[in-house]
Amino acid sequence: MSKTSSKTIVFNQEPGDPLTPKQKADIKKMIIDGPKRDEDIDLSDAPEIPDDAVLVHFRPRKATVTMRLDSDVLAWLKSSGEGYQTRVNELLRQAMNASRPATR
Repeated sequence: MSKTSSKTIVFNQEPGDPLTPKQKADIKKMIIDGPKRDEDIDLSDAPEIPDDAVLVHFRPRKATVTMRLDSDVLAWLKSSGEGYQTRVNELLRQAMNASRPATR
């Protein structure tokens, strides 16, 4: 059995991190110029992604909180087994995403 190796690429920018001057200039240019077709986007300065790379999604930092839940809600969350806190987070993220305005 052969073991395949892969590389993981992680982006460390967190929500709320300030934009660099270059990022601000790029955004301003995009607003002025309007949307581009995919074939018109210059990717010459983008790093190559190796074929064996594993791309991971953004993971915000976790915050420890204390919250009060109705006992029946907590029992329902725990009834599916371990990981009820992860399920709470997933349900809240779905609600958060549903409440955001749609993007073009």
